[in-house]
Amino acid sequence: MTGAPPVKVLCITGWCRNGSTILGNILNEIPGVFHVGELHFLWKNAAGRGVNEQCGCGHKLVDCPFWSTILPIGRPAGTTPQAHADTVIRRQLGHTRTRHTWQILARGPHNEQVRAQAELMTRIYRAVAERSASPVIVDSSKMPGEAALLARMDGITPYYLHLVRDPRAVAQSWSQPKQYVYAMSAAKSTGYWTGFNLASHAINRRYPRRSLFLRYEDFIAEPAATIDTVLRWCEIDPASNPMTDRTVQLHANHTVTGNPDRFHTGVTVIRPTDDRWRSALPASARRTATALSWPLAQRYGYLGERG
Repeated sequence: MTGAPPVKVLCITGWCRNGSTILGNILNEIPGVFHVGELHFLWKNAAGRGVNEQCGCGHKLVDCPFWSTILPIGRPAGTTPQAHADTVIRRQLGHTRTRHTWQILARGPHNEQVRAQAELMTRIYRAVAERSASPVIVDSSKMPGEAALLARMDGITPYYLHLVRDPRAVAQSWSQPKQYVYAMSAAKSTGYWTGFNLASHAINRRYPRRSLFLRYEDFIAEPAATIDTVLRWCEIDPASNPMTDRTVQLHANHTVTGNPDRFHTGVTVIRPTDDRWRSALPASARRTATALSWPLAQRYGYLGERG
């Protein structure tokens, strides 16, 4: 990799249902920017062990003209795709989960398994950049343990975008299944919300110059201005912003899992408000989300908002 230009990886952190898919797909419309979706799930989904085997382009990942060329990278000779996927998944579960974030921030690739995962991800990011002709990769995996490794990868320049959404809105979103995405209780979704945001906050504190904090609510209030801010932060010409006021033209993408809306193409309008939770979320679930998210939700400016 010596002499190769560095690859920028804009890593979106936070917890699911925070708007990362639409934000990533908007950025994907910029020449030289490639949204991979939730790359963490590439091996699991390609092996048929995840919730969705489809790429954003509509093909199965193993048949996709893009990902079918990426999946063999790092697979030892004579190893089946399923066996390789199992190895990667074991490393992810055993060494780069959210609870491992603080250890990775402090010690980096401190054992053989973490080093192997860092080496694999480095090769994957560089191959994605080369084959898509995109020096900027947007990864909306939201896996802080893996995000923490980015700064230790050779030839990778990380940018950490911590994207948060009101935990009550997140709980309401999780309360109903959505295509291939299962439902989750308010207690469980808010527990994950707290853990993932605490870990994301730790990454931002460790790398403040390469970190940006963004509330989903502020993004949908002023989407074009928010995209401008993100582009300037990661040193991309804001003139390439694909949004006109609240409207963007989305084309087919090669995202790995994510919100099922990732399959939507054509003219897309970002609504100025999304407060369905105020009427749709039961009072008991609202109290649960409020209690379990404190004090982070208060720090993010949510608990002062009546609901």
